[in-house]
Amino acid sequence: MFMVGFIASRTGRWVRILAGTGLVLGGLGAHSPRGAVLALAGLVPLLSGTLDLFLLGPLFGLPVRGADLRRALGQPEEAPLLDLAHDGGRSPYAPPSTLLH
Repeated sequence: MFMVGFIASRTGRWVRILAGTGLVLGGLGAHSPRGAVLALAGLVPLLSGTLDLFLLGPLFGLPVRGADLRRALGQPEEAPLLDLAHDGGRSPYAPPSTLLH
């Protein structure tokens, strides 16, 4: 279950997004029917990471939605994929942290 927990984490989501993007770009760059298939296959990890879905969840008896999966695994709720407030997801209204005080 360690691997499932990693896949559900923010880092795991970014890995899926980057891997899917690489597959899509590599497939499109090949300019061949095989490349087109590779690009279509790359959409699966790209979209599942972006939409916070774990499509293999039902195979393990787990939920598909990322938030439900983390809850089922007893993991803390993740911060959003993009932490624009620079506060680790604690508050949407927190000022950005700085190294200079």
